[in-house]
Amino acid sequence: MNSIQQSQQLGQAIWFDYIRRGMLKSGELQQLIDQGISGLTSNPTIFEKAFVGSSDYDEALLPLARTGKNIAEIYESLAIEDIQSAVDLLRPIYDESNGIHGYASLEVNPLLAADTEGTIKEARRLFEAIGRPNVMIKVPATPEGMPAVSQLISEGINVNVTLIFSLDSYQQVREAYIAGLEDLVRNGGDPGRVASVASFFVSRVDTAVDSQLEERIRQGNITLKSLLGKAAVANAKLAYQAFKETFQSERFAALKAKGARVQRPLWASTGTKNPAYSDLLYVEPLIGPDTVNTMPPATINAFLEHGHAEATLERDISEAEKTFEALKAAGINLEAITTKLLADGVKAFANSFEKLLAGIDDKKARLLAPEHVHPGVNLGTYIADVEASLADLGRRDAISRLWRKDHTLWKPDPKEITNRLGWLNSIDLMSEQVSNLQAFAREVREAGFRHVVLLGMGGS
Repeated sequence: MNSIQQSQQLGQAIWFDYIRRGMLKSGELQQLIDQGISGLTSNPTIFEKAFVGSSDYDEALLPLARTGKNIAEIYESLAIEDIQSAVDLLRPIYDESNGIHGYASLEVNPLLAADTEGTIKEARRLFEAIGRPNVMIKVPATPEGMPAVSQLISEGINVNVTLIFSLDSYQQVREAYIAGLEDLVRNGGDPGRVASVASFFVSRVDTAVDSQLEERIRQGNITLKSLLGKAAVANAKLAYQAFKETFQSERFAALKAKGARVQRPLWASTGTKNPAYSDLLYVEPLIGPDTVNTMPPATINAFLEHGHAEATLERDISEAEKTFEALKAAGINLEAITTKLLADGVKAFANSFEKLLAGIDDKKARLLAPEHVHPGVNLGTYIADVEASLADLGRRDAISRLWRKDHTLWKPDPKEITNRLGWLNSIDLMSEQVSNLQAFAREVREAGFRHVVLLGMGGS
């Protein structure tokens, strides 16, 4: 049993924080599902990297461009197709779990973050367009987003409330969910047919708090070193205590009796940003019942390779409280930090969305340009052999099996095959490390190094 499956037994679902058309077609997502992944999250930044940073969508983009669709319509068509493919792969999990697991999330236009009515209309439209019961529509935890969450829940629309950073904001999210359920029941709806998660962002809290701590340490307060890398996990642990208080209350018990489900906390932004910290800092300490952890590719691989799953979420609660007290005593204003993180998060997603649309516009122009020549090949006398080989690969489902790392594509013994296919995911894994590599390069230059001896295996 792998670490993902062990987490499931402890009550935590593991989701995949990534999407790209190539992984949907290749069988990579199905492989992860086979390993225990039970959901998927997307956001504008992920889609920007997928659309602009790959050629996965060029073939599908061209006919859409020729129909005269505008850039936003092209994006939406492609994104909806991807989410539909993902939820269809996850549908057996949804059915087997009676609707508890098996969801994929699509975000409303981030430019609507301050528009309650616009968010509601967009979420309704996306939910209907995707047309699957196991999709969640992501709504940001802005002041304008809260009434949208209540309204959508009251209409039976699954919601992933995103960009939660503070305990105060999380309180409003829980209230919005329960108020929506109560409205749904009053209107004769079935609360057992709607699901929601509350996406509590983790690593960004440490990044912001550590920055302020490091400034104070440089000024001579070295005792604060013990607080580095502690705020985010403490924040999440205290959020879970608040979750239990709400969903073990008499108010929720009345809804639970009618079939309502808890709004699970979802730990998001769980890739470690600081290379000095464990790559599972935001995974291993946060495992507990009725939770979700959505992980980017590098973190998923790290968890599978060397992660350890045990019930840790309710350990050291008093230490989490002491961490908050120590931060306050050090002059760290968590309320100000988390307020800025929310504003920065909304802005970052909006910027990614605008870059995404600009990238699609650029691709559309290039693909429709008269001088654009679609590549072709002329293999002469070899064409018959090539076509026969391609047909054989198709019959053997070679591409999907390759992405599933199916050793039987080559030989029955897996020993020398399965550990030589890491290159399949190397781009996704290393893209997560770009900022760390850049930081390392700066450190080396600033330290004055001029010559390096590189020791590599060579030969291959």
